[in-house]
Amino acid sequence: MDTGDGKGAATPREYSGSTGGWGSLEGIARVALRERATPGAIETLSRQNKPGGYMCTSCAWAKPPNPHAFEFCENGAKATIWDLTTARCRSEFFARHTVTELRDMGDYELEMQGRLTQPLRYDAGTDRYLPVSWDTAFTAIGQKLRELDPKSVTFYASGKAALEPSYLYALFARMYGHNNLPDSSNMCHETTSVGLKKVTGSPVGTCTFEDLSKCDAIFYFGQNPGTNSPRILHPLKDAVERGCKIIVFNPLKEKGLIEFTDPQNPLQMTVGTPTKMNHMYLQVRPGGDIAAIMGLCKRVLERETAAKAAGAAPVLDHGFIDQHTHGIDDFLAKLDATGWDEIEADSGLSRADLEAAADIYCAAERVIGIYGMGLTQHVHGGQTIGMLVNLLLLRGNIGREGAGCNPIRGHSNVQGQRTVGITEKPELAPNDKYRELFGFEPPMEEGHTTVTFLEALLTGENKGFIGLGGNLAMAVPEHQRVHKAWAEMELTVHIATKLNTTHCMPGKSAWILPCLVRAEEDMQASGPQSVSMEDSFSHIYGSQGRRTPAGELLKSELAIVAGLAKATLDPNPQARWDEWTADYGLVRDLIARTWPEQFHDMNTRMWQAGGFYRGNAAHDRIWKTESGKAEFTTPTVLNACGVERTADRFHLVTLRSNDQFNTTIYGHSDRLRGLSGSRMIVLVSPAEMQRLGLVEGQRVTLVGDAGDDEVREVGGLTVTPYDLPDGTLAGYFPELNPLVPLWYHDEMSKTPAAKGVPVKIRA
Repeated sequence: MDTGDGKGAATPREYSGSTGGWGSLEGIARVALRERATPGAIETLSRQNKPGGYMCTSCAWAKPPNPHAFEFCENGAKATIWDLTTARCRSEFFARHTVTELRDMGDYELEMQGRLTQPLRYDAGTDRYLPVSWDTAFTAIGQKLRELDPKSVTFYASGKAALEPSYLYALFARMYGHNNLPDSSNMCHETTSVGLKKVTGSPVGTCTFEDLSKCDAIFYFGQNPGTNSPRILHPLKDAVERGCKIIVFNPLKEKGLIEFTDPQNPLQMTVGTPTKMNHMYLQVRPGGDIAAIMGLCKRVLERETAAKAAGAAPVLDHGFIDQHTHGIDDFLAKLDATGWDEIEADSGLSRADLEAAADIYCAAERVIGIYGMGLTQHVHGGQTIGMLVNLLLLRGNIGREGAGCNPIRGHSNVQGQRTVGITEKPELAPNDKYRELFGFEPPMEEGHTTVTFLEALLTGENKGFIGLGGNLAMAVPEHQRVHKAWAEMELTVHIATKLNTTHCMPGKSAWILPCLVRAEEDMQASGPQSVSMEDSFSHIYGSQGRRTPAGELLKSELAIVAGLAKATLDPNPQARWDEWTADYGLVRDLIARTWPEQFHDMNTRMWQAGGFYRGNAAHDRIWKTESGKAEFTTPTVLNACGVERTADRFHLVTLRSNDQFNTTIYGHSDRLRGLSGSRMIVLVSPAEMQRLGLVEGQRVTLVGDAGDDEVREVGGLTVTPYDLPDGTLAGYFPELNPLVPLWYHDEMSKTPAAKGVPVKIRA
């Protein structure tokens, strides 16, 4: 009991229920009632993530060939209901409010106004958005883009846009003259694309969905499935029930990896007990995964040495290592030189626990390593991925059935966008095919990542911005400086379904272009259209929307991209924007011609049950690395945070709540953590509260402590006790993003390091 004088032991907040169960159904119902979803929402949910149906706009988890009766999760259902609200944000709303007033509302209140229904132009004289025609918008935007230097304009893509508009968006950017094509991958998993490619030759995970049914152990790092990808809980539950052991490494004890009640199992929902999901749960310090995995590997080598001395079977897969890997000697030398005291200090875990976890690894024939942004969003996140691959390589756990490296991606098509050309790196773009198919010379200068876009914005070099979805100004670090500079751009264009805060930072010429959601019928000249997307397992699926559009003036993302391109670019007989808009199958033919080995017969194969697999070289033990083999890497640090912790410096982990998907806030319940109400809270361990003399409910300010001269603060935060490792704080994204320095990012990928932000507490 907290005594109120800072000397008592506060009780950590906790959710008494399990993941899934009745709580999940209640969460869906609450959002459905508040949004007053269209009657067709139920029919859409019945088709969601099923063969021939509608593919969820939430996470990028697999759509199995043999789906459950309800193949959607709590947050997937919320996303669909959120899209299919009956609320409308019409011109009358904008007539009542200035943009300055709108910006003060906050994202939740803005999105609650409902779907946008007509194109809007910002009028600086009245500080309001005014309705305009599509022709007026396209003509004015095209004229402004022609006036600007293409290299001063950035085309950003949220991860929701399907393959077809994404392909044309990348083509439009390069025909316009730049590679400034950051997407939401830059904000979350770009470290995978860079770090994993370096060591396996593949920028994506090596597993297939079927591998989850055949593994003996899963080592699970830095991901919260209960909130961010709940449909993974079904195969995890099945794996546990057949004897697979799940070892979790995460600073917070997330309920989804503790226990799960299957909402589709009537027996478990009524008289049954939840499934215990983990065999061990190790609360590693933020960034301490490098040290933790170093400890695992050190124990594996100790077991190998003992087996050799006893004349027993080897622990390492020597045949695999000799044939398929490079660089193990340097790594083994680093292991030998690293002491257990260092490992325990940097990981926050005991030698005994790490040895016990490693013994499970050694006993398992087939192991999968699963990870999320807890690994990628650090200054040395790329090194952490390299360490996880080191662990898997020791026993040949990449490129065989039931084993592999499996990152969990966020947005539904964020992986697919990169596949079809949305990248800032010219060497990853299909430039030869652009020359062949469209007869132009693509730009070869490296473009903007999200971080370099923001750097150019702050110096005044970036003059224009087009956003294909998203709420980027809220998702990025360094809010105070970035938000001030945002409105100085010459042009801002947002392709959107609902209003958000980024729209309320208009440039000198500013436009909002409203689009269909994926669940709505997309009727074009050749008839109703379908789109496609890629999941985390490199499978491609078709999706068909059937709902009546929220407004007669709405256009599809593809039609808007094509309209902008046509209004901006000089005529090119090989760029048939009108024909592509009329028939999306023609765009899929272009994708198939651009990558024939992966996308041949795309128009037919995308409707297969379970989609079609575009292939993965590392899955087949073909290593497209510099050495031609999988690479062992030697870490230079044991903690991935870029600034060391001290007695008064904490590492802050930013979180998504149970009522949230990225910057979209569905409500103010974080049920699975036992939290609700205000999002302006900071989670602190009871031991740290007692050490610092803090009490539950006290208001504090977090102050950036990155060692530079910038002042970064977020005040008005309520101290809330929570079970966390020493030196760790936690709080919500994007409210705490102002504390993340722009320069504080992964060294390889420039992904913002939002899972280990150096801060101090000011009472």
